[in-house]
Amino acid sequence: MSWEVEQKFPLQDFVAARQKLAALGANFEPQIEQIDWYFNHPSRDFAQTDEAFRLRQVGEGNFITYKGPKLDAATKTRREIELPLPRGRSLPDQFAELLTALGFRLAGTVHKIREPGMLDWEGHHVHLALDIVDPIGAFLEIEIVAADDTLAAAKSGLESLARRLALGPGERRSYLELLAK
Repeated sequence: MSWEVEQKFPLQDFVAARQKLAALGANFEPQIEQIDWYFNHPSRDFAQTDEAFRLRQVGEGNFITYKGPKLDAATKTRREIELPLPRGRSLPDQFAELLTALGFRLAGTVHKIREPGMLDWEGHHVHLALDIVDPIGAFLEIEIVAADDTLAAAKSGLESLARRLALGPGERRSYLELLAK
């Protein structure tokens, strides 16, 4: 099974965090705009079950994603299933209409500017995301996709990177949860 091992950290200084990552060898891509629509299941509350179901638009690209409950208290390790959808700016509206017709309820929307990157760290390919989330601020997400047999090493690698960057305590709540508070 594939696992998303992730940690998220609020940033006081976006530029300094980017510079520290670049000094470690991180490569960054151009910034992208992401809009995420989160939906609640008709017969269970994903906020209560610690799951997430989202529709994501990145430019013309669209994706549907299910995230299972978090497995531990230190990281946001969870099962993730993400599938591409047809391209097009109008598709999210059409897909949201379909989900609503099936009984799903819109739980909220998250709008962010993301600067994706990649860093090789302790034998892992670490996915980076420097995010500016309107209106809650700047964050760094670090993530490793792991298999069952590499899960412990992935968690250890992320913890090591967070210590090296002196990121402080992580934020386990989703952007949607932070926006709701």
